[in-house]
Amino acid sequence: MAFFITINPLKKQPVSILIKNIKELIQVRETNVLKVSGADMKELPTIKNAYLLIEHDTIVEYGKMEDCENIQADKTIDATGKVVLPTWCDSHTHIVYAGNREQEFVDRINGLSYEDIANRGGGILNSAEKLQNTSEEELYNQSVKRLKEVIKLGTGAIEIKSGYGLTVDAELKMLRVIKRLKKEFPVKVKATLLGAHAIPKAYKDNQKAYVDLVVNSMIPKVAEEELAHYIDVFCEKGYFTLEDTERILKAGLAHGLTPKIHVNQFNAFGGVALGVKYNALSVDHLEELSDDDVKALKGSNTMPVALPSCSYFLSIPYSPVRKLMKAGLPVALATDYNPGSTPSGNMNFVVSTACIKMKMTPEEAINAATINGAYAMGVSNMYGSICRGKKANVIITKEIPSYHFLPYAFGNNHIETVIINGVEIS
Repeated sequence: MAFFITINPLKKQPVSILIKNIKELIQVRETNVLKVSGADMKELPTIKNAYLLIEHDTIVEYGKMEDCENIQADKTIDATGKVVLPTWCDSHTHIVYAGNREQEFVDRINGLSYEDIANRGGGILNSAEKLQNTSEEELYNQSVKRLKEVIKLGTGAIEIKSGYGLTVDAELKMLRVIKRLKKEFPVKVKATLLGAHAIPKAYKDNQKAYVDLVVNSMIPKVAEEELAHYIDVFCEKGYFTLEDTERILKAGLAHGLTPKIHVNQFNAFGGVALGVKYNALSVDHLEELSDDDVKALKGSNTMPVALPSCSYFLSIPYSPVRKLMKAGLPVALATDYNPGSTPSGNMNFVVSTACIKMKMTPEEAINAATINGAYAMGVSNMYGSICRGKKANVIITKEIPSYHFLPYAFGNNHIETVIINGVEIS
């Protein structure tokens, strides 16, 4: 709870909160739905003229205002003209990093591609060098600023990856920072080991040796210190092959780490099917998508995750999410917050961009950014919807015409209040 103490050390938090006169309560689920797929993503259950009752850190009741007469609480919030919805669940971020890569942003404007920059020592290797030379305390302080920012933007659950260390010690340093963030902040945090994010300079001519390091040293040490929930690999041409990826996923599974994969960002060559083979919780990016990829996902428990801010920033194709939903599959949305390809953790922009550029309806995009985002980080049993017994993580908007206004007026901040675990933070 240190986050709240630094904001207001004297304020006593209420045990219960009643939010009343809600213009529309969004993503209401009578039963604990864990994800929505295909045509069901068009359906977003809501209640107009509603109330929501929170006790301690839990949603305990909701309904129409006409049924709210005898309900009492320590604090009452009047949400007249405002929309209430669950906080965003961002299942793919890299917010623990050092410095920035603004010069590469200018280089791309001047004509260099992402691959060109990587080939000359930029990209992930640039970030890795900065991180290796940054103390753990300074890395934590930089990451705190980013996490506070995204919480105020409505994110209540977040997955954070390592991957900018690329040595055993530096990857452990990143994961210890993530563990500290998890301990000191109220948001739900899931940690992912992404030691296979790029080939370090020292292993440029011996990729197998680096994969050996990840498998034989990095994964066991991370598991020993219980620093991660998931194992991830950047399965892409010029990075890690299908064979590399399979080795790393198998090693992660042997140490209790559930697979996730960066896949199909630039090329589609079988990574999605490999992820499904190992029951990956999610396959992320998918800017390129083949019919075989769609076929592989059908009948699986793997969540396809689209990262529209990355496509926006790099000017690469957007994930063909309509193709996925037409096939009856679910889709999640996440930010990919990182210094190289998405220097933003604003889930509101992600939802807007999904609607504007990927032709998702507001209902589909909100489902993708809440309940399906929660599923993609393994927490949809307690997060991602308004459901009795779930964590009281909600957004109260400013006065807006409807929830369609959220993605429509994309340049403005429509959030008035964020409640995390039953506590107001803004």
